[in-house]
Amino acid sequence: MKEKDLFEYLVSCCYDDLVMAKKKLSRWDCYSPASSHRIELKCRSKHYDTLLIEKKKYDAMIAKCNDNLDVPMYINSTPLGIYRFNLYLVTLKWEIQYHNKTTQFGNTNKIPKEVAMINVNEAEIL
Repeated sequence: MKEKDLFEYLVSCCYDDLVMAKKKLSRWDCYSPASSHRIELKCRSKHYDTLLIEKKKYDAMIAKCNDNLDVPMYINSTPLGIYRFNLYLVTLKWEIQYHNKTTQFGNTNKIPKEVAMINVNEAEIL
């Protein structure tokens, strides 16, 4: 599944008013005015019991949500399901790990990133 497919699925099942972020390189992907959910989407081609979130994206989304009284949601698809996390309700333990500088643009240089892992057991399954 690609992010476009996940977006369309969310429109059909959960967020009929969902709109994409105006900026392509935004720290979140879409927004639902009716629910005030600001959403980061991730699509994984393999299933993992824990899903990675980057601290930089998390901090930017939390700050924007706090400013606008929105709810930060992190939605991941894997081959085994679609998992939604309310980032206000999960406990995150941050650590430094080395990851590719970018995933979409093919830059495989490893850099340190502050990340946390979220267990799919903490998710609402969509």
